[in-house]
Amino acid sequence: MDYASSGVDIKKEEEAIGALSEYVKRTLEFRKGMIGAPLTDIGHFSGVIDIGNGKALAISTDGVGTKLLLAKELNTYRTVGIDLIAMNVNDIICCGATPLSMVDTISLQRPDNDVMAQIGEGLLAGAEEAEITIIGGETATVPELLSGDGDGLDLTGTAVGIVDKDKIITGQDISPGDFILGIESSGVHSNGFTLARKAIPKDEYYILLEPTRLYVRPILKLLEDVMPTGLVHVTGSGLLNLKRLKRGIGFKIEMPDPLSPFVAIQHYAKATDEEMYKTFNMGIGFIVIVKKDDAQKAQRILNRFFPTFELGVVTDSGTIEATLPNGRLIKL
Repeated sequence: MDYASSGVDIKKEEEAIGALSEYVKRTLEFRKGMIGAPLTDIGHFSGVIDIGNGKALAISTDGVGTKLLLAKELNTYRTVGIDLIAMNVNDIICCGATPLSMVDTISLQRPDNDVMAQIGEGLLAGAEEAEITIIGGETATVPELLSGDGDGLDLTGTAVGIVDKDKIITGQDISPGDFILGIESSGVHSNGFTLARKAIPKDEYYILLEPTRLYVRPILKLLEDVMPTGLVHVTGSGLLNLKRLKRGIGFKIEMPDPLSPFVAIQHYAKATDEEMYKTFNMGIGFIVIVKKDDAQKAQRILNRFFPTFELGVVTDSGTIEATLPNGRLIKL
């Protein structure tokens, strides 16, 4: 089983996004020379706009996806609020910004007080860890739009953060020889669940529910002493997220052993190594790229928070070359 046969065809998704982007990109000219002018192109982990006085606003929007179906199956929604916070603020920090606040959108087939309270519990926990406010949101009862037995649910949000204009990190300063560090994930996080749910037996679903790890504290601490050349939130598309940084560069990496949920998914899905590493984070939830001279200091800082691995180096090959724990070399 691969991601496409499970119901998510990334190639077709990219084509559809391309059709939309043709129009959206035209809007980037509408604030040119004014407050609100874009400082990054579409496609980075967060969009960044000029707000004057040497400051910029980072904006990101994301959702929990079909992990909600897993929560429904296990009848617990207490952690999906954490997932929502993490999926957004982890993108915000990729440009070097400090997350500030967030709004959420909860779409329901019908209101359920207990489910809403459980979601709120997770939102509170995630916001406290990320040190952000949830300033508002939207709750919509839309039974015609959602499927299910009255308990259909979708959960999305939008976060903002602030960064000095001269400290925005886009990946354009990356060069061959830079070191690549990987921070361990907590599990599957919030991507690839269409495949994961169909592969894993229901009595093992619990191994998938661990909430997405929040990387705000370690990255903000790192930024006090080290200026990374690139920051990557490893979400859907796995290692392919590295290609969102800078064209023309490559990456030569050695991956650590995958976490147990990924071993189980690959076993049950009979998925190839290539499919796994271009779909899931495989145990590395966030990647930090730094100059060689900063690598030891950066790894030491990050290790105070979560296990951090030296993965490899940036090259000029234009491809991602990953050596797996089984000794196989894959190119993505």
